[in-house]
Amino acid sequence: MDGAAGRCSLLLTVTADGKPVNAADVKVHIEYGFGGFHRLDLEAYTNADGQLKFTGLPAKVHNPPLEFRGSKDQLGGIATFDPAAACEGKHDLPLEKQTPQQ
Repeated sequence: MDGAAGRCSLLLTVTADGKPVNAADVKVHIEYGFGGFHRLDLEAYTNADGQLKFTGLPAKVHNPPLEFRGSKDQLGGIATFDPAAACEGKHDLPLEKQTPQQ
């Protein structure tokens, strides 16, 4: 998934119970530029290895770190990434059973 907003990238590996999750939905909302004036919403699905790569991320974002929210069925999880600290990232995003919020 190319955001076309910068030179940074993040490779995510989505897992559940230590196994890769195919077709997990991962979303991120990015605010960047002066005062967070520019906004970008990206969404992509993992491959059979539970991986996906976001490219074209801006190096400076408003209110870092970015929160990548993954989900599949009743599973969910969050991975954080600050492109200013490390422009090229590689993180795991473990999914766990989510409890309904009241």
